[in-house]
Amino acid sequence: MTLVDFNLPVVVLLPFLGALLATQAARFNRLAAAGTAAVITILALILLLPALPLPFAGQTLIQRWEWVPSLGLEFAFRLDGLGLLFALLILVIGLLVIIYARYYLSPQDSMGRFFAFLLSFMGSMLGIVLSENLIQLVIFWELTSLSSFLLISYWYTRSDARQGARMALTITGMGGLALFGGVLILGHIVGSFNLTEVLAASSLIHASPWYTPMLVLILLGAFTKSAQFPFHFWLPHAMAAPTPVSAYLHSATMVKAGIFLLVRLFPVLSGTPEWHWLVGTAGMLTLLLGAFTALFKHDIKGLLAYSTISHLGLITLLLGIGSPLAVVAALFHIINHATFKASLFMVAGIVDHETGTRDMRRVNGLMKYMPQVGILAIIASAAMAGVPLLNGFLSKEMFFDQTVSVSAISPLAWVIPVLATLAGVFSVAYSARFVHDIFFNGEPINLPKKPHEPPLYMKIPVGLLVLACIAVGVFPVYTIAGVLYVAIAGALQTTPPEYSLALWHGFSAPLLMSFIALVVGLIVYLIRKPLFAWYDRGLSQWDARIVYQALVNGLIHWAQSVTRRLDRGTFRNMLIWFFGVTLLAGVVGFWDEALLGTRELMPVDGITAMAIAGLILSSLLTVLKHRSRLISLVMLGVVGLVVSLGFAKFSAPDLALTQLSVEIVTVVLLMLALYFLPQYTHMLSSHKRHYQDIAWAMGLGFSAALLTLAVLTRDLQSISGYFLAHSKTGGGGTNVVNVILVDFRGFDTLGEIVVLALAGLGIVALLQGIKLYAPKRNAEGVPWSQESHPLILQVQARILFPMMLMVAIFIFLRGHNLPGGGFIAGLIAALAIVLQNLANGIVWTAARIRWDMHSVLAAGIGIATFTGLGAMLMHYPFLTSTFTYLKWPIVGKFEIASAMGFDTGVFLVVVGATVMILVQLGRLNYIETEDTGDLQPAKGSTP
Repeated sequence: MTLVDFNLPVVVLLPFLGALLATQAARFNRLAAAGTAAVITILALILLLPALPLPFAGQTLIQRWEWVPSLGLEFAFRLDGLGLLFALLILVIGLLVIIYARYYLSPQDSMGRFFAFLLSFMGSMLGIVLSENLIQLVIFWELTSLSSFLLISYWYTRSDARQGARMALTITGMGGLALFGGVLILGHIVGSFNLTEVLAASSLIHASPWYTPMLVLILLGAFTKSAQFPFHFWLPHAMAAPTPVSAYLHSATMVKAGIFLLVRLFPVLSGTPEWHWLVGTAGMLTLLLGAFTALFKHDIKGLLAYSTISHLGLITLLLGIGSPLAVVAALFHIINHATFKASLFMVAGIVDHETGTRDMRRVNGLMKYMPQVGILAIIASAAMAGVPLLNGFLSKEMFFDQTVSVSAISPLAWVIPVLATLAGVFSVAYSARFVHDIFFNGEPINLPKKPHEPPLYMKIPVGLLVLACIAVGVFPVYTIAGVLYVAIAGALQTTPPEYSLALWHGFSAPLLMSFIALVVGLIVYLIRKPLFAWYDRGLSQWDARIVYQALVNGLIHWAQSVTRRLDRGTFRNMLIWFFGVTLLAGVVGFWDEALLGTRELMPVDGITAMAIAGLILSSLLTVLKHRSRLISLVMLGVVGLVVSLGFAKFSAPDLALTQLSVEIVTVVLLMLALYFLPQYTHMLSSHKRHYQDIAWAMGLGFSAALLTLAVLTRDLQSISGYFLAHSKTGGGGTNVVNVILVDFRGFDTLGEIVVLALAGLGIVALLQGIKLYAPKRNAEGVPWSQESHPLILQVQARILFPMMLMVAIFIFLRGHNLPGGGFIAGLIAALAIVLQNLANGIVWTAARIRWDMHSVLAAGIGIATFTGLGAMLMHYPFLTSTFTYLKWPIVGKFEIASAMGFDTGVFLVVVGATVMILVQLGRLNYIETEDTGDLQPAKGSTP
């Protein structure tokens, strides 16, 4: 398989598709969701397998599609040794977690929701480790924060789950914002956001004056995600998530994302005093704090959470040391930590699942109740403690060796190996406590459930991970050496240094440090009772969460005080602040220069003057007659009509047609809405308030006029020339406006129709379930006409309907070269249906609308999106348009453009949203009969 044949985006996007499939599968069988998630993960692994030889051959697989080339934005994916290592960890451990979770979740838990969240998280993590473009990486980075929020709050009925999820989202979200700023600076320094260019620009980055602020921002993102001091406190509170989530987040994903970022950017960010001090100090403090605190946690998952923090600090400290061999040790420990930590969390889940509690003061002596789980837990804990012949021992030996090598640099650097050994002591102590307090140490105390061995398939994932701990510990050269080597090459972007994975390196300082850690750690555990009493007397109250909560509360109180001073709860007050600040910004902009420029304005002819006078008069009448809603609505229509005429005068027929169509649809829909409201409103404000409003309006209006003149009297450099020159050659159309909408700025239009669809759905959702009874008489007491739908209007409407549709089709087809297009055609088609409603009523119209407008909306957005994706499949930027000319007999030569597909999507969204709102407004005066679902006029109302 060649580089071109393999498609990395499929590996990343497949879990997101699987999330949808898992949700649907759960409707048929709750276990089918787990099966779907497992199959999707296996498929992603299978798709990744053909690319495995490439990193081992020293090649980097990069696939990219241009998005906004001028800004350096691309859809780009990268697979080298580092990405391969993390992708394998994410998928393999993810598969084991899926199997485990199938038996962990209770019948009351929603399988579909759980596996949808888990697969979304898996896809987000794969996007991070396989992204070539840094902006794209940041997008996936934020998706991990959102999906982890959903996973942590899975049991949302529990307050600790909600609080833990909010805390995690707040901390990692702020870090993500800082990371985005750092990435923008990094891309500005290099001139590209692609990792290939960034990783080759080390000297340029180090020489930049922006290096330090960029480094700080990127480290903030990495430290918050990987729970480094002082941002470590969110991780233990994430333990409210189901244990399978904890096993996944703490071993191969979430917290490893920040570590991955540090390793990925290591070649270009490391090697400076700033890097060594910031990364090394954070790593050392996190290592010690996590190891110390873990010993005193009585909750099993709490102990494992703080041990995770400690091991993350160990890896970060190695990266802070900054030598190539330190990177080797860091990557090796990433692999080892993923295996023993995932297995230990699964053991914690088994204990909780079979006993009903995670309190180590109660779950004692479980070895005789679940001996198989106990043996697995002992091996995994020994690996975590760094016992020989297990994988954790090898990477800890490398870690100790690097701390010793640093001690030779400075007279004070001897502190580093001493502190590292101290952390090792606590690591052994809390590992011993995990084993002894749970599986030995007497008998269980008041357990909610009688303990017993779990189902076989809950133990298989644990057994496989424990087997990996043994295999790597005994046979590292035959198990992990190859993957580790290519991962090191990918991380360093050069040939890896010489290192050894041998089990025995002779008597050395690292071996002595390991021996001290093992012996002293067991001693610390043996004297744990006085240590616990000392800790409970004072240190147990120290929690960074308290500081965090105080900061959050202070921020909320400050925001509330500002809001109370500025927001009086009235729309008028908000308008005054908005326009006042806008006016102030305009005044500041012209503070040091003349307000008016030297450019001459166009002369005003008589017809234009009359139109402007009509516009002003209509606006004034709208204000003066606003309590008479029908009159004010008519005046607003006049304003819209005059604006349409203005567009037509200044050679913008497309805008004129659009404005005119929008005005008609808006007026009709507003009239339908006003049908249910009083025709007149009472005066709600005093004359003093009126005078104040008049003064504000005149001042703001006069200021806006001056600012407009300031702009119009200055020469501007317009970009219109580019579009005029390239509309025909680049977009295949002579209607420049339409070509801009469906080609040059097609992405903007796609976003706009999505917003339009959401607005339509939102309006319908607000109106659903509302029943309003329309009055039978007008304000003067005169009854409404009994003839709701005059015959002459019905006849004329039915005659006009096919004609209006033909006009819509005509406008649509000619839009690429003459005034028209999908948006205008959609409005005309919607008007045809609106006319039928006015003439024949909602019952008659709704019965003949055979298509569900929700489906029409979805089809429109889908067609527009897939038109853009089709360009990507042809290796062009998203939504790139293509065209050709065909020649048929009789018809002659005519143009075919792919933009017509995009325009079709616009057409369907406009029709769908308008008709959906129309039908829902019409339903307000009707009720549905329970037996047939037919619409009937509500009692006391006029049909």
